[in-house]
Amino acid sequence: MASMLQPQIILLKEGTDTAQGKGQLISNINACTAVADAVRTTLGPRGMDKLVHDEKGNTTISNDGATIMNLLDIVHPAAKILADIARSQDSEVGDGTTTVVLLAAEFLKEAKPFVEDGVHPHNLIRSYRAASSMALKRIEELAVSIEGKSLEEKKQLLSKCAATTLSSKLIGGEKEFFASMVVDAVMAIGNDDRLSLIGIKKVPGGTMRDSFLVKGVAFKKTFSYAGFEQQPKKFLSPKILLLNIELELKSEKENAEIRLSDPLQYQSIVDAEWNIIYDKLDKCVKSGAKIVLSRLAIGDLATQYFADRDIFCAGRVAEEDLKRVAAATGAAVQTTVNNIIDEVLGSCEVFEERQVGNERFNIFGGCPSGQTATIVLRGGADQFIEEAERSLHDAIMIVRRALKNSTVVPGGGAIDMEISKYLRQHARTIAGKSQLFINAYAKALEVIPRQLCDNAGFDATDVLNKLRQKHASGEGANYGVDINTGGIADSFANFVWEPAVVKINAINAATEAACLILSVDETVKNPKSESAQGEAAASAMAGRGGPAMRGRGGRGMRRR
Repeated sequence: MASMLQPQIILLKEGTDTAQGKGQLISNINACTAVADAVRTTLGPRGMDKLVHDEKGNTTISNDGATIMNLLDIVHPAAKILADIARSQDSEVGDGTTTVVLLAAEFLKEAKPFVEDGVHPHNLIRSYRAASSMALKRIEELAVSIEGKSLEEKKQLLSKCAATTLSSKLIGGEKEFFASMVVDAVMAIGNDDRLSLIGIKKVPGGTMRDSFLVKGVAFKKTFSYAGFEQQPKKFLSPKILLLNIELELKSEKENAEIRLSDPLQYQSIVDAEWNIIYDKLDKCVKSGAKIVLSRLAIGDLATQYFADRDIFCAGRVAEEDLKRVAAATGAAVQTTVNNIIDEVLGSCEVFEERQVGNERFNIFGGCPSGQTATIVLRGGADQFIEEAERSLHDAIMIVRRALKNSTVVPGGGAIDMEISKYLRQHARTIAGKSQLFINAYAKALEVIPRQLCDNAGFDATDVLNKLRQKHASGEGANYGVDINTGGIADSFANFVWEPAVVKINAINAATEAACLILSVDETVKNPKSESAQGEAAASAMAGRGGPAMRGRGGRGMRRR
């Protein structure tokens, strides 16, 4: 009786939504599987594209996992983790974003029956982590190094990696053309890690084949004044001056006060303003520079002044373009025109202004430091060029990673099948439940070749059986899905390669995400945030409308 009279303990605010236990964990797994289903069909060379339409009316066509995950406005807290790992894979490696989402979801899907049967999640997590570390060791054993090769051989190997990445993109039809362009661009920037040194400029019109690489800097012609057309448009070995100042006629500040005793003195003040700008321009000319670029405006007076002296100038140059010109030509950006010495001037072999489509481009070629490259992309629709840019970004990242961590593994699901076989064999040596969990992990890895088959319209069961048999024989470690014939083929011999770091990162991130979601057993949704928004909106309305309405009513009413 006494226990029935115990007062109820209210711990959380009224309206707080709590869900816990097995049901909550399974709900989280289902949410992650639903997210993976959204990007599942984009995997591989025969992957489909997604068209995402946002509230502003912008349309994006893409099959890049990270781009799609960013555009999907995921509200489920557990499913957001998958979007985060796709983003981290994109920033760390550049490719494998769809792979990492699929793997994480598949690990969870395989864990689901065990959770329903009452297995403690931490037993699963322990086995998954052990399986992950074994998988990474196996990748390192299977990886082939490209170190010690000649430059020409290295270029060929890198272009194979770039072509593998591009094969699943919208521009896959021209993968050889773009792969060699990407390798040349990455080689041009050398050991520098800054991705901003490779510029990608988009010019609508023409075909993909009209795209070209500038081993230097190219940027669109900036806004120009009259007199610009009189300037020379081509120089050989010119000196280049970079400025961060305005070269415009500046009137005196509005609040300045000058007292004159004689009206004739006014002319001297006007002359002083003109002398200031002429002095700046004169110093630019005396520096010996033939090309003057500034981040700020170069006015009509300065444009005409330079044109009369056969000097090319461009104002309002974008900051990133100016930085790339500085890196390529060896020039230093100046904030004053005083004391311009030869050391701060840059140079290049040839400068020209060239027509590309209906745009005019300023192109600096044969730069001494050669630390920059610019890819000018052509194509029909704007969405197509946007997707081509995203694809090239992935390829550039892959080539950079392959240069740094110079080991490659066979693609086409070969490495996944080999790790799966290795883990299954290892699981047989383990007594206890963890044998089942490691087997589940090994089965989950088969999602990559299976999805490659499904997306290409092949019989996944048939292809996977062939792959399992080939890998079990001990000679087929490099065998993966052959997208062209619907059978199996040696991925290494077919040059379907990817940097080992892509797979290592994907397995690491997917395992961590799966373990994180498995370790959550309760979700508490605080109602405060929702009510706070409502209260803020109500108070804002009251603040605007309330007193104002009262005030009007007060003025209009007759006093008694």
